[in-house]
Formats: sequence, structure tokens, C-alpha cells
Amino acid sequence: MLKTIEATANFINEQIKGQAEVGIILGSGLGGLVNEIEIEKTIHYEDIPNFPITTVDGHHGQLIYGILGGKKVLAMQGRFHYYEGYSMQEVTFPVRVLKKLGVNNLLVSNATGGLNPVYKIGDLMIITDHINMFPEHPLHGKNLSELGPRFPDMSQAYSKELRNKARMIALKNNIDVNEGVYVGVQGPTFETPAEYKMFRILGGDVVGMSTVPEVIVARHMNMKVFGISIITDSGVPGEIVEISHEEVQEVAMKSEPKMTLIMKNLIAEI
Repeated sequence: MLKTIEATANFINEQIKGQAEVGIILGSGLGGLVNEIEIEKTIHYEDIPNFPITTVDGHHGQLIYGILGGKKVLAMQGRFHYYEGYSMQEVTFPVRVLKKLGVNNLLVSNATGGLNPVYKIGDLMIITDHINMFPEHPLHGKNLSELGPRFPDMSQAYSKELRNKARMIALKNNIDVNEGVYVGVQGPTFETPAEYKMFRILGGDVVGMSTVPEVIVARHMNMKVFGISIITDSGVPGEIVEISHEEVQEVAMKSEPKMTLIMKNLIAEI
């Protein structure tokens, strides 16, 4: 694992010839943030040694290096999911590589189903915490102390400092944001009404099929994490309707400019 991480990081380093301060992972329909980056180098996942290949519509499958908010960033335009058939180690491998490349701050975004009845479709939610419902843990197996401790603390998985900065940015720009708990599930089916109800009872505000594994691995390596969700469909009783992945992407793209503004300004303040 260590040799594989190093080999991949060395390849990317040779391509970008620089060091990024911030890593970004963009979710379904949320790749437009890349348009705000002063791009210096684009690398397709298929050209990166040991990288998985994204198989989901709305995930472009490329690594972007450039400047955003006055900082050097590495942005993943498309992520990997457990439901695609990858192991948790494969899903989270890029996060390991980002850390090896010197990234200490990770910003993650996602499209989610709303559980909190206060939320409306198109709303933004800053993630304060998560509930891990995946059947496999990304740290399962032998621990490599070079990467992090055997039992990493998760009492502040999402940086309070970064959350506070993001709230102030939203306030200054008249952007309404919620704060809440993200429930991470395996997928790839959307939830049944009974499952939505269960996740709400458990304490979830939104539900999605990503993010949690990446955040666990980032915290294992002591990276600061900021997470933001766009509510693309409703799991609230009485509001549940048939939904497709295409509709999820469409809603995500409409709300993306607000998310992009927050993330760009947040990066400037890191």
C-alpha cells in the first residue's frame, strides 16, 4: 500500500510540478467548480497509475491542478463509490495520495436526499457529523502506522473552524445554509420510504452514497475536512416521489453556483 501510494503520488508530482494546499472532491453534477479554477494541468484518471476509473454519469473522471481562491488546489472532478464494485481501500486511495502530495485540507461535496422536513430541494447543508451505514470500513484490516493510528478519533470529523468560516461566508453573501448530519449508505438504489424514516429516526438530516469513507481516511491521516451537501430530492414522508440520477444531477447543477462561491471563498481563508 505504501509503495503504491508513493508511486502514484510521484507520477502526479511529475505532472504538476508543484504542491497543492487544498484537495477537493466533487460529487454528482457538481463538477462545475472546476470552471472557477485557473487550470495548470488536467490528468485523466485512466492515465494515473493505480487510480480507479469512475463509471458514473456526472463524474468526469479527471484530476485538476491549478489556482482557486489564491491557493494551489487539486480537485477530483468525479469520485469513486463502493457501489461501483470497488473495495473501500480503492474508493479512498485518492485521499491517501492527496495527503502524500502535501494536501492537509480536504473539501468534499455531494448530492443528497433530504431527511429533515425543514430542508427544501436545492438547499445547501454544511455537514457537522456523519453516520456510517456502509457494510465495510475503509480502515478494516492491518493498520499502517505510517498513515495514521489504529483507532483514530472521530469526535470532530468535520472541522469546526472551517464550518464557522463557511457560515460567515454564506451570511456575507446572503446564501441560506443549513447544518446537519450526513448518513452514508452503500447504494446504488435510492432509499425506500421506510429507510428514509429509519435514517431520520437515527438522527440523519440527509442521506447519500459517498463521502463517509473519504472523510474517515482523511481524518485517519489528520487532514482537516469540510463537507457540504446539496439536497437534490426529498425523503420526507408525503414529499417522496420517484427520482432518477439525471434529475439529481440537474438539481445539483442549479444549486452549484452557491456552493462554489462558499468553497472558493473558504479556500481563500485557509
